Amino acid sequence: MVARQQVSAWRPQIPGVVEVFHAHFTEHTYPMHVHDVWTLLIVDDGVVRYDLARHERGTPNDTVSLLPPQVPHNGSPATADGFRKRVLYLDLSQLDESFIGPAVDGPDLVDALLRRRVGQLHSALAERGDELEAQSRLALIRERLRTHLRPRLESGPGTQPSARGVAHGLRELLDERLLDGVTLDEAARLLHAHPAHLIRAFSGAFGIAPHQYLMARRVDRARRLLLDGRPPTEVALAAGFYDQSHLNRHFKRLVGTTPGRFAHVTGRPTAVTRDPASGPRSPLPGASAAHERFSAG
Repeated sequence: MVARQQVSAWRPQIPGVVEVFHAHFTEHTYPMHVHDVWTLLIVDDGVVRYDLARHERGTPNDTVSLLPPQVPHNGSPATADGFRKRVLYLDLSQLDESFIGPAVDGPDLVDALLRRRVGQLHSALAERGDELEAQSRLALIRERLRTHLRPRLESGPGTQPSARGVAHGLRELLDERLLDGVTLDEAARLLHAHPAHLIRAFSGAFGIAPHQYLMARRVDRARRLLLDGRPPTEVALAAGFYDQSHLNRHFKRLVGTTPGRFAHVTGRPTAVTRDPASGPRSPLPGASAAHERFSAG
């Protein structure tokens, strides 16, 4: 079998994430080595076998593996077809050194929710302009990892402000920063709340995550600008999106079509004339379909 290797790596603009690394290896074997940061690993295909602190470990059955900093480990394919993995390297601001011991004792976490959240974070990190979503997902992942490693409350009772208060405070902040945006850490400081508490409170109060709320507000603004006759090339920045691609992605997800097509068919719907004998006549071809498609949104 010919050895295959596919690798991509980048450094996102998200505090706490040092590197994102995606790889597909068929025969590559890692020697014993260490990192000075945390290694958060999910395997999409195949199985990785590795040694950590003189114990043999593996990544079967959709586990999430957390390898601690400064602890030697290796890695190799456990099947003939190799493995496909996605890795996040997290600095010590996400998990401090007190969690190293628990991670050595149990690095492989069988947790479907955690794995799904890690996958969602990878997707968010792959797109420029979705930084708030990535920060929110990272905060929830960090909290769940801490729960696994050392079950204890992050803070004592009564130290967090009420969920209703911080939820409405965050919504007001997102409305004020619609164009410029706000980082999760900054919002937490301004509202005096833990980031994970902030996300849960907002989602519980409004039934939507903060990043989803922000993007929906921006898409609404984009729609109004398009209806005003602004060209799609100008709307992206005017509505708070990173670039045209960022606008297109979220616009199509929420509206069902691209901004360009939306702008092309907007306008007054064709009037329907009625004949008492024959009933309503169809408008010009395509006009009623376009009106129905966009008036419902």
